[in-house]
Amino acid sequence: MRVNILKRMVVAIVFSVVLVVGMRMTTSAQQQPQQDKKEKQDQKNKHDKKNKQDEQRQEQQLDLRRQQQLIEQQQQRLTAYRQHLEQQQHLEEQYLAELQKQKRMEQNRYHQRYLEQLRQQQRRLQEDRDHDYNHDPYFYTAPNYRYHRGGTYYETNQYGVQLLQQAVRYGYEEGFRAGRADHDDHWDSDYRGSFAYRDANYGYSGYYVSRDDYNYYFREGFLRGYEDGYNRRYKYGRHSSGTDSILDNILEQILNIESLR
Repeated sequence: MRVNILKRMVVAIVFSVVLVVGMRMTTSAQQQPQQDKKEKQDQKNKHDKKNKQDEQRQEQQLDLRRQQQLIEQQQQRLTAYRQHLEQQQHLEEQYLAELQKQKRMEQNRYHQRYLEQLRQQQRRLQEDRDHDYNHDPYFYTAPNYRYHRGGTYYETNQYGVQLLQQAVRYGYEEGFRAGRADHDDHWDSDYRGSFAYRDANYGYSGYYVSRDDYNYYFREGFLRGYEDGYNRRYKYGRHSSGTDSILDNILEQILNIESLR
């Protein structure tokens, strides 16, 4: 009797052990594919992240061929700009003579100042014959912005955007001075008649954007500055610390820069 009981107890214990071991093996077998799947997914995520980082670096840096194209375009642009400035000298003299004939003293004084700034700008341009393109970030930074002018979109990077912003700001400041001068001379409002408006090169170094683009945005700032200066009020700008400058929201409306990222 006791032997039978002991046998039954041994059988029960063995059965329990087998059952537990079997359950553990089943659980382990079920978990293994999940672990393998998780490891594979982690490896894939790391690989995808690395590929994305590589793509971003490639997007941010232009290839050597494109860099060389930009440098060649820049050199051609500078040559044309130097020639243009030389041709402008005769027109400058004619305009100043016309102002003196009309006895527009304030406008003459303003344009004497404007033309002197252009001459200084031209001298700097003539001296800049050894530009270090390899260390100029514009030439190896991919476009990350675009702007719209004349029905066409143009792409540029942050260095081009900064120059276009400067064009609008300088245009407003010069326009304000020209408008105030015409007001003080008791002359009819006519921003298009201003040599500074027609020239629109003040502040343009010849780099990063085309002269046409710089001229366009300079004139957009100029006409608004002229209107404020002539009418002795601030619709498009403000006066702060002795400087007349365009409002930031007006600047943004004129440029309407869009990010490509």
